[in-house]
Amino acid sequence: MKVRFVSGRVRVRLDDLEVAALALGDTVTARVEWRGGGWVVVLDPAAIGVSGEGGTLMVGLHGRLTDLVDGGEEGVELPGPPRVNVEKDYGPQHA
Repeated sequence: MKVRFVSGRVRVRLDDLEVAALALGDTVTARVEWRGGGWVVVLDPAAIGVSGEGGTLMVGLHGRLTDLVDGGEEGVELPGPPRVNVEKDYGPQHA
């Protein structure tokens, strides 16, 4: 998972294995830790909405997962704050 923080929003890019894991009901997590803190982004296919506490951002994909997994959609946008864009980032092997 690639995570990009931009003013007022978060952009998440997923590879094919991460999208497949979400489709199977698994959570997908990206984590950066340092002494005394860190940031965590959790994509949860069973949860609803965007919420955060401390350095953890929970992104619920329930009700949006079909749109994300569907081959015709590049991604989904969830209102926040922060607004979260979850997009597929497939390499050339998927073209």
